Amino acid sequence: MLLETNVIAGAYLHDILEQPDALQRTLSGLDRHADLVKYAGDLAEARYSRVVLTGMGSSLFALYPLHLRLTQHGYSSLLMETAELIHFLPTIFDAHTLIIAVSQSGQSAEIVRLTGLAHGRCKLIAVTNSASSTLAQQADVTLLIQAGPESSVSCKTYVSSLMALQWLGAVLTAGDLAAENEALSSCIPAVRHYLAEWREHVAELSSMLNGIRQIFVTGRGPSLATAQTGGLILKESTRFGAEGLSSPAFRHGPFEVLSRDVLVIIMAGGKSTEALNRTLANDVDQAGGRSALVSTQAELAAFRISPLPDSVRPIAEILPVQMLSLALAASRGIEAGKFSLATKVTSVE
Repeated sequence: MLLETNVIAGAYLHDILEQPDALQRTLSGLDRHADLVKYAGDLAEARYSRVVLTGMGSSLFALYPLHLRLTQHGYSSLLMETAELIHFLPTIFDAHTLIIAVSQSGQSAEIVRLTGLAHGRCKLIAVTNSASSTLAQQADVTLLIQAGPESSVSCKTYVSSLMALQWLGAVLTAGDLAAENEALSSCIPAVRHYLAEWREHVAELSSMLNGIRQIFVTGRGPSLATAQTGGLILKESTRFGAEGLSSPAFRHGPFEVLSRDVLVIIMAGGKSTEALNRTLANDVDQAGGRSALVSTQAELAAFRISPLPDSVRPIAEILPVQMLSLALAASRGIEAGKFSLATKVTSVE
Protein backbone atom coordinates (compact mmCIF):
# COMPACT_ATOMS: atom_id res chain seq x y z
CA MET A 1 0.00 0.00 0.00
CA LEU A 2 1.31 3.44 -0.96
CA LEU A 3 0.66 6.07 1.73
CA GLU A 4 0.21 9.76 1.10
CA THR A 5 3.85 10.27 2.09
CA ASN A 6 4.89 7.95 -0.77
CA VAL A 7 6.24 5.50 1.82
CA ILE A 8 5.56 1.91 0.87
CA ALA A 9 4.15 0.36 4.04
CA GLY A 10 5.70 -2.86 5.28
CA ALA A 11 7.10 -4.73 8.27
CA TYR A 12 9.85 -2.17 8.93
CA LEU A 13 7.43 0.74 9.18
CA HIS A 14 5.21 -1.33 11.46
CA ASP A 15 8.15 -2.11 13.74
CA ILE A 16 9.21 1.55 13.86
CA LEU A 17 5.75 2.68 14.92
CA GLU A 18 5.58 -0.08 17.54
CA GLN A 19 8.68 1.18 19.38
CA PRO A 20 6.91 2.99 22.24
CA ASP A 21 5.01 -0.17 23.16
CA ALA A 22 8.18 -2.25 22.84
CA LEU A 23 10.02 0.11 25.19
CA GLN A 24 7.18 -0.11 27.69
CA ARG A 25 7.35 -3.91 27.66
CA THR A 26 11.11 -3.78 28.14
CA LEU A 27 10.86 -1.38 31.06
CA SER A 28 8.07 -3.35 32.72
CA GLY A 29 10.16 -6.52 32.70
CA LEU A 30 13.47 -5.15 33.97
CA ASP A 31 12.84 -5.41 37.70
CA ARG A 32 12.20 -9.14 37.40
CA HIS A 33 15.92 -9.72 36.99
CA ALA A 34 17.01 -9.50 40.62
CA ASP A 35 19.56 -12.27 39.94
CA LEU A 36 21.74 -9.74 38.13
CA VAL A 37 22.41 -7.74 41.30
CA LYS A 38 24.93 -10.30 42.53
CA TYR A 39 27.23 -9.43 39.63
CA ALA A 40 27.58 -5.89 40.98
CA GLY A 41 29.03 -7.36 44.16
CA ASP A 42 31.29 -9.68 42.19
CA LEU A 43 32.66 -6.75 40.20
CA ALA A 44 33.17 -4.62 43.31
CA GLU A 45 35.06 -7.48 44.95
CA ALA A 46 37.25 -7.83 41.84
CA ARG A 47 36.16 -11.37 41.16
CA TYR A 48 36.29 -10.46 37.49
CA SER A 49 39.38 -8.83 36.03
CA ARG A 50 37.52 -7.79 32.89
CA VAL A 51 34.05 -7.35 31.43
CA VAL A 52 33.78 -8.24 27.76
CA LEU A 53 30.92 -6.62 25.83
CA THR A 54 30.12 -8.25 22.53
CA GLY A 55 27.60 -8.45 19.70
CA MET A 56 27.31 -7.91 15.96
CA GLY A 57 26.01 -4.88 14.07
CA SER A 58 23.57 -2.70 15.98
CA SER A 59 23.74 -5.08 18.97
CA LEU A 60 27.44 -4.26 19.30
CA PHE A 61 26.87 -0.53 18.83
CA ALA A 62 24.16 -0.52 21.52
CA LEU A 63 26.82 -1.65 24.02
CA TYR A 64 28.96 1.47 23.65
CA PRO A 65 27.21 3.58 26.33
CA LEU A 66 27.58 0.66 28.78
CA HIS A 67 31.27 0.38 27.86
CA LEU A 68 31.75 4.06 28.73
CA ARG A 69 29.86 3.69 32.00
CA LEU A 70 31.79 0.65 33.19
CA THR A 71 35.12 2.24 32.29
CA GLN A 72 34.19 5.48 34.05
CA HIS A 73 33.51 3.41 37.18
CA GLY A 74 36.96 1.88 37.09
CA TYR A 75 36.18 -1.50 35.55
CA SER A 76 38.24 -3.03 32.76
CA SER A 77 35.75 -3.12 29.88
CA LEU A 78 36.52 -4.57 26.46
CA LEU A 79 34.09 -3.88 23.61
CA MET A 80 34.61 -6.27 20.70
CA GLU A 81 32.71 -7.67 17.74
CA THR A 82 31.79 -11.29 18.43
CA ALA A 83 33.35 -12.54 15.19
CA GLU A 84 36.72 -11.10 16.21
CA LEU A 85 36.42 -12.31 19.78
CA ILE A 86 35.76 -15.96 18.99
CA HIS A 87 38.52 -16.29 16.39
CA PHE A 88 41.31 -14.11 17.72
CA LEU A 89 40.99 -13.92 21.52
CA PRO A 90 40.32 -17.49 22.68
CA THR A 91 42.42 -17.02 25.83
CA ILE A 92 39.98 -14.42 27.12
CA PHE A 93 37.46 -17.13 28.01
CA ASP A 94 38.42 -17.82 31.62
CA ALA A 95 37.00 -17.63 35.14
CA HIS A 96 38.13 -14.01 35.52
CA THR A 97 36.02 -12.81 32.58
CA LEU A 98 32.40 -11.71 32.65
CA ILE A 99 30.85 -11.61 29.17
CA ILE A 100 27.79 -9.54 28.29
CA ALA A 101 26.50 -10.62 24.88
CA VAL A 102 23.74 -8.81 22.99
CA SER A 103 21.82 -10.41 20.12
CA GLN A 104 18.20 -9.72 19.22
CA SER A 105 17.77 -13.24 17.84
CA GLY A 106 20.27 -14.96 20.10
CA GLN A 107 20.83 -17.31 17.18
CA SER A 108 23.38 -15.73 14.82
CA ALA A 109 26.33 -17.91 13.83
CA GLU A 110 28.90 -15.93 15.84
CA ILE A 111 26.76 -15.83 18.97
CA VAL A 112 26.10 -19.57 18.86
CA ARG A 113 29.85 -20.24 18.67
CA LEU A 114 30.44 -17.78 21.51
CA THR A 115 28.11 -19.71 23.81
CA GLY A 116 30.10 -22.89 23.14
CA LEU A 117 33.40 -21.20 23.96
CA ALA A 118 32.04 -19.58 27.12
CA HIS A 119 30.33 -22.69 28.49
CA GLY A 120 32.08 -23.90 31.63
CA ARG A 121 34.84 -21.29 31.30
CA CYS A 122 33.34 -17.90 32.15
CA LYS A 123 30.09 -16.28 33.21
CA LEU A 124 27.78 -15.10 30.44
CA ILE A 125 25.00 -12.51 30.70
CA ALA A 126 22.68 -12.51 27.67
CA VAL A 127 20.58 -9.60 26.43
CA THR A 128 18.20 -10.91 23.80
CA ASN A 129 14.67 -10.80 22.46
CA SER A 130 14.25 -14.58 22.23
CA ALA A 131 13.83 -16.73 25.33
CA SER A 132 14.15 -19.92 23.30
CA SER A 133 17.40 -18.95 21.53
CA THR A 134 20.74 -20.65 22.03
CA LEU A 135 22.10 -17.52 23.70
CA ALA A 136 19.24 -17.35 26.21
CA GLN A 137 19.38 -21.06 26.96
CA GLN A 138 23.16 -21.22 27.42
CA ALA A 139 23.68 -17.99 29.39
CA ASP A 140 24.06 -17.91 33.16
CA VAL A 141 21.59 -15.01 33.30
CA THR A 142 19.28 -13.83 30.52
CA LEU A 143 17.87 -10.32 30.34
CA LEU A 144 14.91 -10.48 27.95
CA ILE A 145 14.12 -7.20 26.21
CA GLN A 146 10.59 -8.34 25.27
CA ALA A 147 10.42 -6.04 22.25
CA GLY A 148 8.08 -8.43 20.45
CA PRO A 149 8.56 -10.03 17.02
CA GLU A 150 10.69 -8.02 14.61
CA SER A 151 10.81 -9.14 11.00
CA SER A 152 12.97 -6.51 9.35
CA VAL A 153 15.85 -4.10 10.04
CA SER A 154 16.64 -3.66 13.72
CA CYS A 155 14.68 -0.77 15.19
CA LYS A 156 12.52 -1.69 18.19
CA THR A 157 14.99 -4.36 19.30
CA TYR A 158 17.77 -1.76 19.11
CA VAL A 159 16.05 0.85 21.28
CA SER A 160 14.86 -1.85 23.68
CA SER A 161 18.43 -3.14 23.96
CA LEU A 162 19.63 0.39 24.73
CA MET A 163 17.05 0.60 27.50
CA ALA A 164 17.93 -2.80 28.98
CA LEU A 165 21.67 -2.07 28.85
CA GLN A 166 21.21 1.30 30.53
CA TRP A 167 19.38 -0.43 33.37
CA LEU A 168 22.00 -3.20 33.50
CA GLY A 169 24.71 -0.56 33.74
CA ALA A 170 22.99 0.94 36.76
CA VAL A 171 22.81 -2.50 38.37
CA LEU A 172 26.46 -3.35 37.72
CA THR A 173 27.74 0.01 38.99
CA ALA A 174 25.40 0.05 42.02
CA GLY A 175 23.56 3.08 40.69
CA ASP A 176 20.25 4.55 41.81
CA LEU A 177 17.72 2.20 40.17
CA ALA A 178 14.76 4.39 41.06
CA ALA A 179 16.34 7.37 39.31
CA GLU A 180 17.34 5.15 36.40
CA ASN A 181 13.80 3.84 35.98
CA GLU A 182 12.46 7.40 36.05
CA ALA A 183 14.86 8.44 33.28
CA LEU A 184 13.97 5.38 31.22
CA SER A 185 10.27 6.02 31.71
CA SER A 186 10.66 9.57 30.41
CA CYS A 187 11.86 8.42 26.99
CA ILE A 188 8.69 6.44 26.20
CA PRO A 189 6.31 9.42 25.81
CA ALA A 190 9.11 11.29 24.00
CA VAL A 191 9.37 8.50 21.42
CA ARG A 192 5.59 8.28 21.12
CA HIS A 193 5.31 12.05 20.60
CA TYR A 194 7.95 12.07 17.87
CA LEU A 195 6.47 9.13 15.98
CA ALA A 196 2.97 10.59 16.10
CA GLU A 197 4.11 12.96 13.34
CA TRP A 198 6.08 10.45 11.29
CA ARG A 199 4.33 11.37 8.04
CA GLU A 200 5.25 15.02 8.45
CA HIS A 201 8.84 14.08 9.32
CA VAL A 202 9.22 11.91 6.23
CA ALA A 203 7.73 14.58 3.97
CA GLU A 204 10.08 17.20 5.44
CA LEU A 205 13.12 14.98 4.94
CA SER A 206 12.08 14.02 1.42
CA SER A 207 12.31 17.67 0.42
CA MET A 208 15.86 18.07 1.73
CA LEU A 209 17.17 14.86 0.14
CA ASN A 210 17.08 16.15 -3.44
CA GLY A 211 20.54 15.73 -4.97
CA ILE A 212 22.06 13.92 -1.99
CA ARG A 213 24.30 11.02 -3.06
CA GLN A 214 26.08 10.23 0.21
CA ILE A 215 25.22 10.45 3.91
CA PHE A 216 27.38 10.40 7.02
CA VAL A 217 26.00 10.05 10.56
CA THR A 218 28.27 11.26 13.36
CA GLY A 219 28.29 11.62 17.15
CA ARG A 220 30.42 11.49 20.28
CA GLY A 221 30.24 9.63 23.58
CA PRO A 222 27.00 7.66 24.00
CA SER A 223 25.79 9.20 20.72
CA LEU A 224 28.44 7.22 18.87
CA ALA A 225 26.06 4.27 19.24
CA THR A 226 23.49 6.30 17.28
CA ALA A 227 26.00 7.30 14.62
CA GLN A 228 27.22 3.76 13.96
CA THR A 229 23.76 2.24 14.03
CA GLY A 230 22.46 5.05 11.85
CA GLY A 231 25.00 4.38 9.14
CA LEU A 232 24.23 0.67 9.29
CA ILE A 233 20.44 0.89 9.08
CA LEU A 234 20.52 3.43 6.24
CA LYS A 235 22.54 0.98 4.14
CA GLU A 236 20.52 -2.02 5.27
CA SER A 237 17.05 -0.54 4.87
CA THR A 238 17.55 1.54 1.72
CA ARG A 239 20.68 0.19 -0.04
CA PHE A 240 21.99 3.76 -0.01
CA GLY A 241 25.62 4.74 0.59
CA ALA A 242 25.92 5.84 4.23
CA GLU A 243 28.57 5.71 6.93
CA GLY A 244 28.40 6.07 10.70
CA LEU A 245 31.45 7.28 12.61
CA SER A 246 32.54 9.61 15.38
CA SER A 247 32.38 13.36 14.82
CA PRO A 248 36.15 13.83 15.25
CA ALA A 249 36.84 10.84 12.94
CA PHE A 250 34.88 12.63 10.23
CA ARG A 251 37.49 15.40 10.28
CA HIS A 252 40.28 12.83 9.81
CA GLY A 253 39.78 12.16 6.11
CA PRO A 254 36.06 12.00 5.25
CA PHE A 255 35.86 15.80 5.51
CA GLU A 256 37.63 15.87 2.13
CA VAL A 257 34.60 14.43 0.28
CA LEU A 258 32.29 17.31 1.23
CA SER A 259 30.19 18.87 -1.50
CA ARG A 260 26.58 19.96 -1.94
CA ASP A 261 25.51 16.37 -2.55
CA VAL A 262 26.92 15.11 0.78
CA LEU A 263 24.74 15.25 3.90
CA VAL A 264 26.25 14.97 7.39
CA ILE A 265 23.82 14.15 10.20
CA ILE A 266 25.40 15.19 13.51
CA MET A 267 24.17 14.23 16.97
CA ALA A 268 24.42 17.30 19.21
CA GLY A 269 24.84 15.04 22.24
CA GLY A 270 25.50 16.11 25.82
CA LYS A 271 26.73 19.46 27.11
CA SER A 272 30.39 18.42 27.43
CA THR A 273 30.86 18.13 23.65
CA GLU A 274 27.78 19.80 22.14
CA ALA A 275 29.76 22.92 21.21
CA LEU A 276 32.28 20.77 19.31
CA ASN A 277 29.48 19.07 17.38
CA ARG A 278 27.87 22.39 16.53
CA THR A 279 31.22 23.65 15.27
CA LEU A 280 31.49 20.59 13.04
CA ALA A 281 28.05 21.33 11.58
CA ASN A 282 29.09 24.91 10.83
CA ASP A 283 32.39 23.77 9.29
CA VAL A 284 30.58 21.24 7.07
CA ASP A 285 28.35 24.00 5.74
CA GLN A 286 31.28 26.38 5.25
CA ALA A 287 33.16 23.70 3.30
CA GLY A 288 30.28 23.29 0.87
CA GLY A 289 28.53 20.28 2.37
CA ARG A 290 25.13 20.06 4.00
CA SER A 291 24.73 19.45 7.73
CA ALA A 292 21.80 18.61 9.98
CA LEU A 293 22.08 18.68 13.75
CA VAL A 294 19.88 16.32 15.77
CA SER A 295 19.05 18.29 18.90
CA THR A 296 16.25 19.67 21.03
CA GLN A 297 16.40 22.97 19.11
CA ALA A 298 16.79 21.66 15.56
CA GLU A 299 15.31 23.90 12.89
CA LEU A 300 13.58 21.02 11.11
CA ALA A 301 11.03 19.15 13.22
CA ALA A 302 12.27 15.86 11.80
CA PHE A 303 15.64 16.39 13.53
CA ARG A 304 14.15 17.80 16.74
CA ILE A 305 14.00 15.46 19.74
CA SER A 306 12.50 16.01 23.17
CA PRO A 307 14.73 17.11 26.06
CA LEU A 308 15.79 13.95 27.88
CA PRO A 309 18.39 12.94 30.48
CA ASP A 310 21.77 12.27 28.88
CA SER A 311 21.57 8.59 29.78
CA VAL A 312 18.54 7.91 27.57
CA ARG A 313 19.09 10.43 24.77
CA PRO A 314 20.43 7.75 22.35
CA ILE A 315 17.01 6.07 22.42
CA ALA A 316 15.45 9.21 20.88
CA GLU A 317 18.40 10.15 18.66
CA ILE A 318 17.94 7.18 16.34
CA LEU A 319 14.38 8.22 15.42
CA PRO A 320 15.35 10.93 12.88
CA VAL A 321 17.64 8.42 11.16
CA GLN A 322 14.76 5.96 10.93
CA MET A 323 12.63 8.68 9.34
CA LEU A 324 15.46 9.41 6.94
CA SER A 325 15.52 5.75 5.91
CA LEU A 326 11.80 5.89 5.13
CA ALA A 327 12.25 9.05 3.06
CA LEU A 328 15.23 7.62 1.18
CA ALA A 329 13.42 4.40 0.35
CA ALA A 330 10.36 6.33 -0.85
CA SER A 331 12.54 8.46 -3.11
CA ARG A 332 13.97 5.25 -4.62
CA GLY A 333 10.55 3.66 -5.02
CA ILE A 334 11.33 0.72 -2.75
CA GLU A 335 9.93 -0.63 0.50
CA ALA A 336 12.22 0.37 3.36
CA GLY A 337 13.73 -2.53 5.27
CA LYS A 338 12.71 -5.23 2.81
CA PHE A 339 15.69 -7.56 2.46
CA SER A 340 16.92 -8.46 -1.00
CA LEU A 341 20.24 -10.20 -0.25
CA ALA A 342 20.55 -10.28 3.54
CA THR A 343 18.45 -12.11 6.13
CA LYS A 344 17.16 -11.21 9.57
CA VAL A 345 19.37 -13.81 11.27
CA THR A 346 22.88 -14.29 9.87
CA SER A 347 23.68 -18.01 9.90
CA VAL A 348 27.18 -17.91 8.34
CA GLU A 349 30.26 -16.49 10.06
